[in-house]
Amino acid sequence: MTIAPGTAVPPLERRIDLPDMIAYAGATWDWHRLHYDPAYLAARDLPGPVVDGQVFGALLAEQLQDWLGPRARVRTLRFRFASMVFAGETVRCTGEVTAVRDGLVTVEQRVEVAGDGRTAVAPAGATVETGP
Repeated sequence: MTIAPGTAVPPLERRIDLPDMIAYAGATWDWHRLHYDPAYLAARDLPGPVVDGQVFGALLAEQLQDWLGPRARVRTLRFRFASMVFAGETVRCTGEVTAVRDGLVTVEQRVEVAGDGRTAVAPAGATVETGP
């Protein structure tokens, strides 16, 4: 595989349902009511449980690891939230290589909500060591 600036990272698409969110909350000990409590959400005029923002970091790292393989190591990862994502929505992670140098691949990424194109996370990006 040839990796050069402009190379597209294969997209990662994932539907995030409430059981996924509960499993993630258990793994990270994040039990904020924003992620599961219907009464709490209704009082704040939210249409449903809000996906924990850390999930997006995990998905961005997964996208890169799936593409570059098990020898690749994410050295840096940065992302900024742009809008909320709710239980039952599907997100799509996309990316493009911006630089390749000394065994490091720099990628710009983003996360959009599939269906309506709403930006969930941008800007985002990573530096990945591709391994020997």
